[in-house]
Amino acid sequence: MSVNGEAVRVGPGTGRADEPGWEVDPDDDWALAVVATVGRQLKLRREAVGMRVPEFAVAAGYGEDLVYKIESGKRIPRPEYLDTADEILRAGGLVAAMKEDVRKVRYPKKVRDLAQMEARAVELQLYDPVNLHGLLQTPEYARALFRMRRPRYAEEEIERGVAARVARKAVFDREAAPELSFVQDEWTLRRRLGGLDVVRAQLEHLLTVAQLPNVEIQVMPMDCEEHAGADGGIEVLKFEDGTACGRSPAVAGGRPVTDPRQLRILELRYGIIRAQALTPLESTAFIERLLGET
Repeated sequence: MSVNGEAVRVGPGTGRADEPGWEVDPDDDWALAVVATVGRQLKLRREAVGMRVPEFAVAAGYGEDLVYKIESGKRIPRPEYLDTADEILRAGGLVAAMKEDVRKVRYPKKVRDLAQMEARAVELQLYDPVNLHGLLQTPEYARALFRMRRPRYAEEEIERGVAARVARKAVFDREAAPELSFVQDEWTLRRRLGGLDVVRAQLEHLLTVAQLPNVEIQVMPMDCEEHAGADGGIEVLKFEDGTACGRSPAVAGGRPVTDPRQLRILELRYGIIRAQALTPLESTAFIERLLGET
C-alpha cells in the first residue's frame, strides 16, 4: 500500500503485499552491487535464526513478495524495513547500520553524481530559464513539476524524484558553505505551477534562501531588451583545486565540459546575464512585491 509514494507496512498476519519502495536501475552497477549485498546479508541473517520467509514477513508486517525481492537484490529496502529486520533478526544494529549504504543508492545515478559534484564545489553559478532551479524548489513545487511530466510518472517515481531533489539541498548545510549565485527569469516566478498555495510557499522560500550570506538570487526582468541567456540555461561549478565544470545546451550539446575555453564562454555569458539582471536587493524587493500580488 502506498501513501504519497511512500511504502507503508501492512499489519502482521494480513497477508497483503505492500508497495515495496524502489526498483534498482539495471544500468546502475554500483547500486546493483550495494542492494545485492544488503539483500544477501538479510537472507543470511534470517536463515541464521531459523526463520522462513513467510514467518519473517508476518513478524515484520510486510508482504512475502517484497521480502523475496529485497533478499534477491531486486528492490531497495526502505530504512524502516531495515530497522524492523534488525530487531526481528536480533542483529544488534548491524542490519540497521546498512541504512547509510542504502541511502546513497536511493537516487538515480545522475542525481548522485550531480550531488557529489555540488558537495565539492566552492562556487556555483546557476541560471535556469525554464523553471526555478532545483536547488531552490520546495518539495511541493518539485512534486507539482514532476506530476506535469508527460508521459505521466507513477506516484512512486514522483516521490523518488522529489526525495532526490530535496537531498541535493544538503549543499546549503555544508560547514564550509559554497558561494551560490542564481539568476531566474521573471516569468519562472510568475507562473502559477501547482496552484496559488504552492507558489506562495515557493516565493516565501526564495526570500528565506536569499537571506543566507552565501547566496545571491537575481531576477532577469521580462522587459529587459538584452539577454545573454537566450541560448539556454547555464551551470558552472568551481572546485577548491582551481578546476571547474560547466554545462549549457548551447555548448557541447549540453554535455558537461571542463575545457578552459568552453568554460570561459559559459562564465562570460553568465557574467553578462548577472549584469543585465536586477541586483540581489532589487530582486528581493521584486519577489516581495510579487508575493504580495499572489
